[in-house]
Amino acid sequence: MPAALAAVLLATGAPAPAATTDPGAAPAGTPPAGTAPAGTAPADGGPGTAPPVLGALDAAAPAPGPVGLARALDPLLADPDLGPAVSATVVDAATGRPLFRRSGDVPRIPASVTKVVTAAAVLRALGPDAVLRTSVVPGARDGSLVLVGGGDPLLTAREREPGALRPASLVDLADATAAVLRERRGAAGGPAPVALAVDDRLFSGPGAAPSWKPSYVGDGEVAPVAALAADHGLARPGTGDDARVGDPALAAGESFAALLRERGVPVRGAVRRAAAPAGAQPLAEVASPPVSALVERMLQASDNDVAEALARHAAVAEGAAADFAGAGATTTGALREEVADLGPAAGRLRLLDGSGLSRGNRLTSDAVALLLAEAGDAGDGRPLEALLPGLPVAGFSGTLATRYLEGPARSGAGLVRAKTGSLSGVTTLAGQVVDARGRLLTFAVLADDVTDAYGARAALDRVVAAVAACACG
Repeated sequence: MPAALAAVLLATGAPAPAATTDPGAAPAGTPPAGTAPAGTAPADGGPGTAPPVLGALDAAAPAPGPVGLARALDPLLADPDLGPAVSATVVDAATGRPLFRRSGDVPRIPASVTKVVTAAAVLRALGPDAVLRTSVVPGARDGSLVLVGGGDPLLTAREREPGALRPASLVDLADATAAVLRERRGAAGGPAPVALAVDDRLFSGPGAAPSWKPSYVGDGEVAPVAALAADHGLARPGTGDDARVGDPALAAGESFAALLRERGVPVRGAVRRAAAPAGAQPLAEVASPPVSALVERMLQASDNDVAEALARHAAVAEGAAADFAGAGATTTGALREEVADLGPAAGRLRLLDGSGLSRGNRLTSDAVALLLAEAGDAGDGRPLEALLPGLPVAGFSGTLATRYLEGPARSGAGLVRAKTGSLSGVTTLAGQVVDARGRLLTFAVLADDVTDAYGARAALDRVVAAVAACACG
């Protein structure tokens, strides 16, 4: 457990956008700024490290008693603002033993708490240090190039300023590609004209889930899922406009063509789709930050685009179809494998996407709280340990930055680290909390029949703050 305890005491994270009225969906915007070397190396850097903010842990502190926890939590869970359908589970992180359960085996809509499961699945499948590469390879015809998408959800087509998180850039890729073409041309002069195609076949299936509201893409909640996309698929990045392009891969290709032209490489004709030749070696490539940094971005900002890409990467790594069905089966399967003894409820778990936008998703509070306990017990170097630093800290970071700042919930500020979730009629929260005696606990609270979103959020925060304040015997 020592490594897990150390991880909990660090509040890591690049600054994330503020939460929208729906914290389950990241506000659209440009990827975090930064710089990265052109060419082949992974983007240098990742999340920065903030000072410790969570309370001191005491490995010798006793776990709270189930009776005391029930006495503290039962009245708060009965708050009418949480509605009639609420589940809650509290687990001792050191032992994995449930200490409090209320309808913990009842499947409910998890909203963006789904991203906790997505994080676990991709960390298991790829490991925290893997990077996602976007490359340019020679096409099948002379004088043709293919821009190959590697499913990097933070790829940008813009110049970047120094920052903690350093996304890969098509600007760097264009620089490196133009340099290679000039070198090959040699004394003959500048680069010869090229035809450009895009290959986004790493992912398959529709760009929008059948279970999503038809308005999600149009409203800017998420872009069509694609293995090649720049700037979150935004039509006008950097303007504050959330509108997304209809075909992110072709739009990224057009941006790359414009960058090549700016560097003296004539691009003839329109950008089209074409398969990269089998075994083609990259002329140039750029790499994303490590998966651990992408997971942190996803959890801090509740970034739907990152979540959908990471769920598909988990599916690809496990040999499943890289579509919504394959990704959902992969993430659900990872949860069942990590958390044993869920009983009959294990068969009722279901994920139809990686972000939590689908109202058809079903998780139990038992499964999520126990998964977080497994992540906290990954001190033997298991990949799930990288999940925990990405969770927002109450009153300090991510989608919890403006919560736990007043009223009874203030006792949880700095002591709660959790993933938020919100859809119409759904309010959820799952993470870790340090209690009044210094014991580390994990929890999940899922309410999926609420009528007042703000009231439900405040009520939920009071529940978790009560765990932080509890010295329950």
